[in-house]
Amino acid sequence: MASGTVSQKLIKDHLVSGEMVPGKEIGLHIDQTLTQDATGTMVMLELEAMGCKSVKTELSAQYVDHNMLQEDFKNADDHIFLQSACQRFGIWYSRAGNGVSHPVHMESFGIPGKTLLGSDSHTCAAGSLGMLAIGTGGLEVALAMMGHPFYVAMPRIFGIKLTGKLQNWVSAKDIILEMLRRHKTSGGVGKIIEYYGEGLKGLSAMDRHVIANMGAELGATTTVFPSDEETKKFLEEQGRGESFIEILADENAVYDENDEIDLSKLEPLIACPSSPDKVVPVREVAGKIVHQCMIGSSANPGFRDFAIGAMIVNDRQIHPHLSFDINPVSRQQLENLIEQRYLKSYVHAGARIHQPGCNGCIGMGQAPASNQISLRTVPRNFPGRSGTEDDLVYLCSPETAAASALTGKITDPRTLNMPYPRYKHPSKMILNHEILQPPTEGRAELIMGPNIKPFPFFSELQDTLDGPILLKAGDNVSTDEILPAGSKVLPYRSNIPKIAEFSFIRLDPDFYNKTKPYKETGFIVIGGANYGQGSSREHAVIAPRFLGLRAVIAKSYARIHRKNLLNFGVLPLVFDNPSDYEKLEVKDELSIDSIRELVKNSSKVSILNKTKDFTFTASLNLSAHEKDILMAGGLINYVKEH
Repeated sequence: MASGTVSQKLIKDHLVSGEMVPGKEIGLHIDQTLTQDATGTMVMLELEAMGCKSVKTELSAQYVDHNMLQEDFKNADDHIFLQSACQRFGIWYSRAGNGVSHPVHMESFGIPGKTLLGSDSHTCAAGSLGMLAIGTGGLEVALAMMGHPFYVAMPRIFGIKLTGKLQNWVSAKDIILEMLRRHKTSGGVGKIIEYYGEGLKGLSAMDRHVIANMGAELGATTTVFPSDEETKKFLEEQGRGESFIEILADENAVYDENDEIDLSKLEPLIACPSSPDKVVPVREVAGKIVHQCMIGSSANPGFRDFAIGAMIVNDRQIHPHLSFDINPVSRQQLENLIEQRYLKSYVHAGARIHQPGCNGCIGMGQAPASNQISLRTVPRNFPGRSGTEDDLVYLCSPETAAASALTGKITDPRTLNMPYPRYKHPSKMILNHEILQPPTEGRAELIMGPNIKPFPFFSELQDTLDGPILLKAGDNVSTDEILPAGSKVLPYRSNIPKIAEFSFIRLDPDFYNKTKPYKETGFIVIGGANYGQGSSREHAVIAPRFLGLRAVIAKSYARIHRKNLLNFGVLPLVFDNPSDYEKLEVKDELSIDSIRELVKNSSKVSILNKTKDFTFTASLNLSAHEKDILMAGGLINYVKEH
């Protein structure tokens, strides 16, 4: 393996084009892909639209973990469709109830040194095993499944040195919350976060998963850990010890940026509503009344995370006004929680046990009461994501969630009148890899229910744009605000005409009706800084594009959302002068001429505000590959042309 940091070694071993110069576009060979049902239905429709016969990756896996509430036929139909698509294209299939994609993939398929591309922003969790794992839009995952490279700007490598050892009542969640406290939700943009140092010795592979998973909340391209003895221990426990290879950073490795965390100085932390980076010590908000506590999700998926909560509430009762929700993250884990009697402790204490899956994390049930505090071990607390518009979601560790479940108020777990539970990992775990269905021989037919519609056709890039600003968004607008998730919206994930009706509904309830006159001629959206953060869900571009979105002008973009805009033929413009943002208002008519020539030259774009009679400029900043995609009107058109 090549020399340097772990990240540099992984990139060098998979580089197919470009130079490893930060900011320059590189192409990477992809070994594995991951899709889940909220995004996978679109991936399968895209594979069909591009004429795919069978996948070319070493391994591709499709998980059903998001849309499991079967209130009517739509989700059940999509599960059948996904299973048939896996048989058609040669993909592993994990049915509903098997668990959350990231920990299940880690249990069954994760291999140090491999690349993993996923249509879920938390794909980066696999970096905990020494993989180069990146989340992106579903269309790019579909292309990787067809054997194409993945193109991305070469990230800067942000080295985080861990020293010391965690104190009692402090765990891995507090490490990533400390990173968010320091660096905020845009602090990782354009970077790979790589952890190293003596402090790693006290962190298991699943502890590392907690940290790597929420690297997405920092806006990072991905997170990388070395593959060491802890990695080996995890793989051997899963019966896959032969997959282990050691991958360590060289002693003289140089990082582009550096920070250091002394683990011994950390205390229990919590992210306040409604952003993952509004982090404070738990003691500063202790005493606030809580009505829901939740343990689970891809952000705290380790067996230890559930065991420690069960040990805290063992032989006790949760507070009478509180709902304590337990979401095991895999069927294998659920079996072991039963075997080790931890599930009994939860049930006796009054907890509610849910099926393995994303559940409340993505707003699929478990919505909190109106204007009441919910403590969750999930990765995100964007406004309304829980399913309750005026939610008050805090992000915390399993220790803090369990302690607060007992007291009925936000509680620093160090103040509980009990010794810190001494968790000892079971000497042998029940394994269940048989639940995953391998690819089958032969070409199956796609089974498409009435809610599944063909992928819409988008025309090539138009040369002029005269249209109104229909929406002006602030800073850090998430894809959940552009197109909500939850049980009301996501069942239409394979029906673009219908899901488009929910575009921007949280920012402007009448947005859909306002778009109707402009579907053919086009309209514009204005964004603030870090526009499109959060989920990789490409529906947040496809749906507005279907309604007529032709350009977004923002102060800056989240990486995945910018790429999704390009992939579906929407201009991702950046203000040259951020003060121009203040001058623009909804209903202003804007005009851009000679768009195709501007894209070819990647030059400054002059934009006329016809309503207020002034001109301002914005930049495109496109690579040669991105220019070709935009000119074609999107990535699907580009692939068909070539």
